[in-house]
Amino acid sequence: MEKADIRRLLIANRGEIAVRIIRTCRELGIETVAVFSEADRTAPHVRLADQAHPIGAAPSEASYLNVEAILDAARKSGADAVHPGYGFLSENADFAEACIEAGLRFVGPSPEVIRLMGDKSEARKHVRAAGIPVVPGTEEPVTDDADATAQAAQIGFPVLIKAAAGGGGKGMRLVEEPKDLATALKAARSEAQTAFGDDRVFLEKYLRRPRHVEFQIMADTHGNVVHVFERECSIQRRHQKVIEEAPSTALSPDLRRKMGEAAVAVARSCGYTNTGTIEFLVDEDLNFYFIEVNARLQVEHPVTEWITGIDLVAEQIRIARGEPLSFTQTDLAINGHAIECRVFAEDPNNGFLPDPGTLIRHAAPSGFGVRVDAGIEEGGQVQLHYDPLVSKVIAWGRTRDEARRRMIRAMDEYEIAGIHTTIPFCRFVLEHPAFRSGDLSTHFVEEHFSPGTVENTDPEEDKIAALAGALLQEHARAMKTPDWATQPARNVGTSRWVTNRRQW
Repeated sequence: MEKADIRRLLIANRGEIAVRIIRTCRELGIETVAVFSEADRTAPHVRLADQAHPIGAAPSEASYLNVEAILDAARKSGADAVHPGYGFLSENADFAEACIEAGLRFVGPSPEVIRLMGDKSEARKHVRAAGIPVVPGTEEPVTDDADATAQAAQIGFPVLIKAAAGGGGKGMRLVEEPKDLATALKAARSEAQTAFGDDRVFLEKYLRRPRHVEFQIMADTHGNVVHVFERECSIQRRHQKVIEEAPSTALSPDLRRKMGEAAVAVARSCGYTNTGTIEFLVDEDLNFYFIEVNARLQVEHPVTEWITGIDLVAEQIRIARGEPLSFTQTDLAINGHAIECRVFAEDPNNGFLPDPGTLIRHAAPSGFGVRVDAGIEEGGQVQLHYDPLVSKVIAWGRTRDEARRRMIRAMDEYEIAGIHTTIPFCRFVLEHPAFRSGDLSTHFVEEHFSPGTVENTDPEEDKIAALAGALLQEHARAMKTPDWATQPARNVGTSRWVTNRRQW
């Protein structure tokens, strides 16, 4: 790739990842262009960018998945590059191709690699041919119920149905017994079609207590490929991650070396460039199996940034400019431990169902070793149309336990009112003996959590508490009384919104 400067970058995304990319671009002296749906007109990423262009109605298919509208915004803005973030069009090879044909630098892998690795069946075949172990499963997407039944019997139950064209838990179903296969196939195909516009699914052997361990890789256009160590992503609900950490407690230095070499081999085998993640399952005997490639920046990338000191977005942009990586494998070392908690607008006591609404109060934690990436501000809306992620809280410590205790402090400081969130669930996990000991698997929720395990606050009562607190502080200012004198006593380890609503 010839070197070319990037002066103005369009971010084809929204929320916290758009804000995250804007911040790095500011540091690099690159102008930014935001795009927004009608629902996001007042969102933070719109205000923070140098330019902002509307791209359609609230539903994602009319806006953030509207390729022509995004390319039109790029033309109008004078952008010379596009960063897709994650989700939406980030792993859409046709979009990457359209950007390149429009004369734009695409900050991500090539369309050919996205197409190859985005098809989970093709990726499995390719990786197996490269000598990397994969979870037993079908080589091709299953064509009908009879084919699926025969293939599942050969693999052995339980099996996972997985979408061929995407990840993130969409189009995924666990099938314990043959009688449930047909119903699960129908549901998985329908969800895959809605999420990815492709209803093909394949079958994979279900491992009983695996750990989800992924390796961050970076590859430039000069033949340099490195891994930036691993992330443990075993705390999941509905096959989607909630808590991630780096490094993994399961990996010895020797296993880390072997898995890192396997990740680099996968990247080299397909001519990968830019950033990506090679995902593995690790069984109870510490055997590892390739499951997929995420050909994009990951939601959980901050934990890698914190233990290495590398700005992954800045490296993405360097690679897209045609520059070599700014570091080699031997330059990298793990410094301390980092944990990320995803704060979703969801009700943990109601099957983690989304709980969109207005953030009556949103005051993120801060302090030494705490980073918060948020895409919504106080008074903003968690939209029904999109992923209910409010923010990501990342805590760093010299040791895992220091990072864990710092994250608990951050969760206790976090003030959110107006919606249910996963904060109580995250705090429950952080205190749980299995998490503290590092005895993790992707079945943590099924094994240790059930509705009623954590105490939720009532969003309506939180609104009253928030308003009452605001009135008290205003009264304190008028009376020249110290603010602390008006604050209700807090119970240690309890959100102040739980405390306030009890007081009021």
